[in-house]
Amino acid sequence: MITDTEAIVLRQVKTLNGRRMLLLFSRKFGKISVGTSLTEGGKNKSALAVRPFTYGRYELFKSRDSYSLNSGQVIKSFYSLGEDLDKYAAASYVLELTEKLMAEDLPQPKMFALLCDFLECLERRAVKHDTLVMAYMVKTLDIMGTMPELDSCCICGLAGPERFFSVSEGGMICSRCAKKAIEDMDPTNEPLIYDTNFGIVNILKYFRKEPMGAFEKIALDDEILRKLKTVVKSWMSYHLDVGKLKSEEFFIL
Repeated sequence: MITDTEAIVLRQVKTLNGRRMLLLFSRKFGKISVGTSLTEGGKNKSALAVRPFTYGRYELFKSRDSYSLNSGQVIKSFYSLGEDLDKYAAASYVLELTEKLMAEDLPQPKMFALLCDFLECLERRAVKHDTLVMAYMVKTLDIMGTMPELDSCCICGLAGPERFFSVSEGGMICSRCAKKAIEDMDPTNEPLIYDTNFGIVNILKYFRKEPMGAFEKIALDDEILRKLKTVVKSWMSYHLDVGKLKSEEFFIL
């Protein structure tokens, strides 16, 4: 069957006999692997569409259990991100994170739109890309339905100014429940409970609510960003099984 879809090239891998496998995040099919004999060095328009960071339209041959690329056309090339080391590192981290989070052959149109918005904002932003990456991560949690509980204690249900964030309990907890949770915890395990006096609730709610473009010229204070990174990465590791990514060799988040 011949079909087509818009997609972003997440990764490209060389295989046997000069062929390559493209990992595409497509609007219509979600994350898919696509075989092709095209290379970046080719002279036709389709060759330009197989580069990583490319947003294009792809004509595919879909068999029962595989995809092959017939042709591709560039809609927007983000290849210039590779000319700036910091932008390249940030984009590589987000693409790898997206790859880890997305299941095969499961359409995620909201995630696809978010990734397009992120790449557009990253291309325009000059410095301090960490805030953009953090906004992407938080908005990803919201889209995937794994956002922490921020309005009341996850253990007792008390609504109010909860002071602690518990990764294992699912979000904010009150001081009393935090104390009991720490007392009852196996001392050999990492507590994964964080003090929130740096305003994590307001930051997470703001990231969730505002569009990606709102963060294009915003930069969090370095110390606040460092604390937020610790919490969000712990959350993703615990709830989404996202450990250290290969791209962290270049982009330390």
